[in-house]
Amino acid sequence: MTDPAARIAHLSIDETGLPAASPEAEQERNIAVFDLLETNSFRLTDGPSGPYTVILAPRDRHLAFVVTAADDSETEVAIPFSAFRKRARSYFAICESYFDAVRRHSPDEIARLDEHRKAQHDEGADALRERLAERVALDDHTARRLFTLVCSLSYRG
Repeated sequence: MTDPAARIAHLSIDETGLPAASPEAEQERNIAVFDLLETNSFRLTDGPSGPYTVILAPRDRHLAFVVTAADDSETEVAIPFSAFRKRARSYFAICESYFDAVRRHSPDEIARLDEHRKAQHDEGADALRERLAERVALDDHTARRLFTLVCSLSYRG
């Protein structure tokens, strides 16, 4: 059984100063937040235990993970947006192709694009987990959902 304290209990996004997200990015974000809060594994590697409240806060050229632990202490972990902008563009481009294929193409083409979309998502989640590894431990599912959120905030399409 997993540690019930090693999780995100609440997550919010501070979009102060950012342009509105595209409808596609907004949809991806809403699904990611819902899925993340349903099931996740998140733990500060060298800090207080959770459950945690996390605010994703874009700040200049970084995305800050503002983490409040169960003891009300706050930790900030920042990653550069530049590390994910290209991945985000690629990910949303393949998503657009996939959604277009669902309306217009054969099941084989849809399956091919879906496999490519999933592979890019997994690669992005792995890159995010590597960036956070010194400060935060994540499982695969949580890294995937957080990668979706990083994309929706870093790529304004």
